[in-house]
Amino acid sequence: MAREREKYINSINLNSQTDFPYLVLDVVNDRSYPRNPGFHVMHWHEDLQFGYVLEGAVVLETLDESWKVSEGEGFFINKNVIHTVRRLGNCHYKSFIFPTYFLGFYEGSPARDIVDSITENEEITCLSFANKEAWKTSVNENLAILADMEKEKTEYYAYEILLRLASLWLTLRKNITLPEQRKESAVHLRMKKILQYIEEHYGEDITLEDMAASASISKTECARCFKTSLNTTPYKYLTEFRLSKAARRLKTTDDPIGTIAAEAGFHQVSHFGKLFKEKTGSSPREYRRK
Repeated sequence: MAREREKYINSINLNSQTDFPYLVLDVVNDRSYPRNPGFHVMHWHEDLQFGYVLEGAVVLETLDESWKVSEGEGFFINKNVIHTVRRLGNCHYKSFIFPTYFLGFYEGSPARDIVDSITENEEITCLSFANKEAWKTSVNENLAILADMEKEKTEYYAYEILLRLASLWLTLRKNITLPEQRKESAVHLRMKKILQYIEEHYGEDITLEDMAASASISKTECARCFKTSLNTTPYKYLTEFRLSKAARRLKTTDDPIGTIAAEAGFHQVSHFGKLFKEKTGSSPREYRRK
């Protein structure tokens, strides 16, 4: 699993170096406040994530499954799960991202078993709270409160957040059944090979035929796998993956923009700049400055 994650963007908690690494993302359509790496390609993070849809609807996707989550409903994403959240039309949602140790109380606490029973189970990837079961209604009500708490933070904000998250987690653990191990699907296995190939060759001239050959399947089957697992096309995924890699280098290096564009697989700097601005709202130079 660790090697598989190496092929995707690791989205870092922007508050990870603070004394309260709790990150709330306010997402309106394709814009996140504050800005967060990922660009709607598949990514993962070491933290846990709850989300709550305020308006419209989103689709939560992993490599194998997808869930529609509508207004007034929430979702959970386990740590280290490769995923993306895609909007359906106009939408507004909040994500609440935090480390697992928020829930354990203290080193050696017996509460750790309640946390680990979910976080260490790779079969629990994501959960949707999208039906009217009483416990899911309770979870959604608590997520709505978390969203409201961002409007006016009191002096007790951090403590109130910790209590609310612990309450959410207890409700979750009491009401879900821990799944048994399952075998990976054929589509998942094929996508692992294709995405590993993209990770290793994204700076080169990759064709649909190359991607299909990496998994020993036809071009038609390759396109179907992308549609089934990621709801996108091979070309769109490749482009957004390249943009994500370029964004990371813009943020972490002083390399010339032309060099970054070329090594990410873009032959023309002007074309790279156009696509980058469409995705981020900023030119590469502006993004680096910000």
